Amino acid sequence: MSIIGNIIWIIFGGLFIFFEYLIAGLLMCFTIVGIPFGIKIMQLSILGLAPFGQKVEYNDQAGGCLSIILNVIWIFIGGLWIALTHLVFALIFAITIIGIPFAAQHIKLAGFALTPFGKSIR
Repeated sequence: MSIIGNIIWIIFGGLFIFFEYLIAGLLMCFTIVGIPFGIKIMQLSILGLAPFGQKVEYNDQAGGCLSIILNVIWIFIGGLWIALTHLVFALIFAITIIGIPFAAQHIKLAGFALTPFGKSIR
């Protein structure tokens, strides 16, 4: 199921999401301050390319001070808008029965996009 879901996901916008996040991550890595944010955006691009079969899990140091500070900064920089965009797409996909699995993947992407620090993709 995950292979078929990922193929359909890529055809209907996953490739666009992947390149959008990849370009944004590379642009963030141009500055020294933006490197941690750029790396997390690149991880989000990998999840955006093939979300079916992947899980977002908390790291051991998820509650650390640095993760919390970076998440707060990230929310103000753009994490809130990215998460809201994924939630809108989730609502649109949830209208039909066929779109419910894709809505669930957008909700997973929204959670990772809102607070990416202290989480990893497995």
